[in-house]
Amino acid sequence: MLLVNEQRKLSASLPLIFRCIISCIFVLLTQLTLSLVPRFFAASPFIVQFALSGLVLLLVQTLCGWCRRLLGVCASAPAFVFFNILFIWGFYIAVVRQAISSLIGGLFNIEVAMIIIGLCSIMSKDPGLITNEFPHLDKLVEGSELGVDPDNENSLSRKRVRYCKICKAHVEGFDHHCPAFGNCIGQNNYFLFVVLLVGFLATEASYVACSVQFVGKSKNFDKSQSENDWVVNLATSTMLFSILQLLWQAVFFMWHIYCVCFNVRTDEWVNWKKYPEFQVIESEPGESFTRMRFTNPYDKGFLQNVKDFLSLRR
Repeated sequence: MLLVNEQRKLSASLPLIFRCIISCIFVLLTQLTLSLVPRFFAASPFIVQFALSGLVLLLVQTLCGWCRRLLGVCASAPAFVFFNILFIWGFYIAVVRQAISSLIGGLFNIEVAMIIIGLCSIMSKDPGLITNEFPHLDKLVEGSELGVDPDNENSLSRKRVRYCKICKAHVEGFDHHCPAFGNCIGQNNYFLFVVLLVGFLATEASYVACSVQFVGKSKNFDKSQSENDWVVNLATSTMLFSILQLLWQAVFFMWHIYCVCFNVRTDEWVNWKKYPEFQVIESEPGESFTRMRFTNPYDKGFLQNVKDFLSLRR
């Protein structure tokens, strides 16, 4: 009986292992392809290499998507993120750290370890899933017409319960479904999500600074004493990759700072016309038509909104 159970567990885990292997292959393909940019455009200005890296990254991701659909295989977005972290961390330990002081290197290693712990935590943490103990839960799907009961703090609408089409679940304080973390972002993990964003930004900025220092020192050596060209090219390409990640994540982080300050969720902002509590119907005297505008019933002022966000860490 135990043997049968073990075989079932192994059979259930095989698809996940296969998706992780596919993601690992895509990471290697992406990073090695990006290293071709500094290899063939070493004499080009930095801004040209940066733009080309963005185009190459987009092209590789598109081709990988086509290959997946053509071969009928699946990859794992969280595994793709995880293996990218491991690739850059491994390259740092094997090569880049030689040009970095022990103190800076130790801080960078701590940053990477912390985001790996945070990544594992947010992937496994309950975002605020709602069970069937609430009445009328089956009616609360995307575009719910359930109104707000201002006198009942335990009502579904006051708890900002939304339906996630990907997870096919109801989530309290639903912000969005994050493919990179493989989980919904809701009431229970929103604080961790924002902290993890800060961690990614800090770690990527640290790696950019370290790789710039390494490339600079490598180019100052005589050719006979310098690192192999492919090592310098890979250091440059991973630096460009990190800068690309920094840019879009910085924009994403600023958006969530806005959401924190005004106590609004991404899903609510995008789909406010589907939620009655965010709608105000106006009509001018003498006019036969009405207008609908956005209002935020959860905005309690900047200070209270920030306090509410900080209370999510408990």
